[in-house]
Amino acid sequence: MSATEVQAPRDRGFAIFTIILGAIGLFAAFELATEYMKTLQQPDYIANCELSVLVTCGPNMDSPQGSVFGFSNTILGLMAFVAPIAVGVAMLAGARFSAWFWWLYRAGLALGTFFIFWLFSHSVFTLGTLCPWCMVVWTVMIPLFFFTAFRPEARGYYKASPGLTKAFAAVNSWAWVLVLVSYLVIAAVAQFQLNWFAEFSR
Repeated sequence: MSATEVQAPRDRGFAIFTIILGAIGLFAAFELATEYMKTLQQPDYIANCELSVLVTCGPNMDSPQGSVFGFSNTILGLMAFVAPIAVGVAMLAGARFSAWFWWLYRAGLALGTFFIFWLFSHSVFTLGTLCPWCMVVWTVMIPLFFFTAFRPEARGYYKASPGLTKAFAAVNSWAWVLVLVSYLVIAAVAQFQLNWFAEFSR
């Protein structure tokens, strides 16, 4: 190993955390996909996420927002959540990724996070529903992004400049705050728009 290279820590905790979140997201996407296919096969089928007028996934799956790219968004979830699982498993095996990989991976997570916030806004303001399995996806995407966004430089996964490492380490220490704030914003917006607390307190 040359003097310019660094031996990044294996970071087992983060790897396991990433695998668990990816697996949860994959399961939620799988449930949405299977329920969507059942509704296509049986028009009178009641999906397992149809809990009430407010807490339901039917309107979301049938809406234009549910098929943004011309096919069900569930297919995106089935493909995308394989990535964090693969990254976590590779890290556990001792894999080290180049800088370009981490930037590309985080760009994908950023796009996914932007997408779920966009879907949340349409779910609340346009459709007036809270989709249970969609909320599971939102819940895992947010920490997947924020706990990964600044970590590679902060934890020395690859050789970065001292200034970038210091700056990212400072922001990375606040990742849990960013996750919590995101959850609170989603909960507050949903409450003010849909009064979900009254629905869940019945």
